[in-house]
Amino acid sequence: MVATFARRWQLPAPSVLVLAGVGVALVPGVPALDLPPEAIALVVLPPLLYASAEELSLRDLAAVWRPVTVLALGLVFASAAAIAFVAVAVTGLPAEMAFVLGAVLASTDPVAVTALGRRLALPGRVQVLVQAESLFNDATSLVLFKVAVGVAVAAGGAAVGVPAAGGEFLLLGGGGAAVGGGVAGVVWLIRRRTADPVLETVTALVTPYAAYVLGESAHTSGVTAVVVAGVLLGRSGRTLGHAHVRLQVQAVYAVVVFLLESVVFGVIGLELPALVQELPAGSRWWPVQALALAAVLLAVRVLWTLPLTRGVQPAGTEGRLPWRAAGVVTWAGTRGVMPLAAALSIPLTADDGSPLAGRPLVLVLTTAVVVLTLVVQGLTLAGVVGRSGLALEPEHTAREEAAARDVLNRAALAHVDTLAGLEAAPATALDRARRAFADRLERNGGGGDGNGRGNTADEAYRLLRQEAIIVQREELLRLYDGHRISDTTRRRLQLDLDREEAALGGP
Repeated sequence: MVATFARRWQLPAPSVLVLAGVGVALVPGVPALDLPPEAIALVVLPPLLYASAEELSLRDLAAVWRPVTVLALGLVFASAAAIAFVAVAVTGLPAEMAFVLGAVLASTDPVAVTALGRRLALPGRVQVLVQAESLFNDATSLVLFKVAVGVAVAAGGAAVGVPAAGGEFLLLGGGGAAVGGGVAGVVWLIRRRTADPVLETVTALVTPYAAYVLGESAHTSGVTAVVVAGVLLGRSGRTLGHAHVRLQVQAVYAVVVFLLESVVFGVIGLELPALVQELPAGSRWWPVQALALAAVLLAVRVLWTLPLTRGVQPAGTEGRLPWRAAGVVTWAGTRGVMPLAAALSIPLTADDGSPLAGRPLVLVLTTAVVVLTLVVQGLTLAGVVGRSGLALEPEHTAREEAAARDVLNRAALAHVDTLAGLEAAPATALDRARRAFADRLERNGGGGDGNGRGNTADEAYRLLRQEAIIVQREELLRLYDGHRISDTTRRRLQLDLDREEAALGGP
């Protein structure tokens, strides 16, 4: 119901789901939601992180790796420090728990950013900058979170040295990346040797859970493992398996992501009223405190992002990152599922058995800031993008796609002409294929042709069309690698080629 309403009114579904969750939780008689942190961290997060990482364009990432690095590392530490300082001043939290709160809220959320970004026609580099930052800064902040929790639960708040914390940071992050790379390599070998749609689908669903569990079992960062595995397999996934297998996996994953995103954003809204009721007496100022923390996050993000327009020049490009892009990147920094999962995983007691002071307030403030950013920034992000002038016009995308289709059809027609010159296929099949691609060029796109299996000419035509699709797929990769089309156009045309190949049948 919420998704239908959001689409009809062109509103971001995550923001509407959060509001719906809060509204349902306030209805008298609705039982309080008490969700174990493992349910989010283990069941919900891995496939959502993996799906976001798979959508990342490595080509565009290579062009913005420097600003991504600045944001994913420097901005996380700056935000954590600012939140910790302000939290001590305005909430009275112990310094250790204030640092935990800072680590929780320091990063943007890839699930929310990806879900909101699907509605926006941003240029490739800007979209990848926002999405890559949200993926990699989550890995950074959750590693920082583990260090912060270790400090908070240490008996008597024992101090942890900077070298020890830095070593743990490198172990968690580097170990997680190694685990993710290993999982990606094993999955790549498996997928190269199977063509069964069921096995491929199961493998795709199990991969993010395997990366997360193995990463956590090895005492590294499971989040980092999932992100690295998703990025690597997203690059190679378009060449693995057969068309009908890829189509089935994409369809299943679309359903899984939709269900999990719907559940998790609804849970964020449902959790807030229940957490507020568990606050100790004297915590009535939490709404003001949450507003102050959200304002600090936005201010730090503005101060950190705007200098990128002068101090960071993306590799392989001319000129500096436009200030309008910096504004969009700033406003796209919503919080979401990851901070909530991290906050729920904070231990109940310290190492000496005493209750962990300030935990209920940290949970409420985290959830309140997440709700604020999802609602305020989420509902206004489209307007900010529109006023920035960065959004791609539908005509631009249509022209790019039409031009790319022309190139693919000409490549297929040239292949057919080459075979005709070599007399490598029956003349009737060659003539039929030539007419089909010539007609597509004349109409600049169109549906596929029917095919039969009743005689040798029909079978030869089917095989010829399959060869032509292989040629078109190679030409599509050349267009993409040559920076002549965007990743969005590549994905759309790749999907069309997969559908055409699946309709032809065969292996």
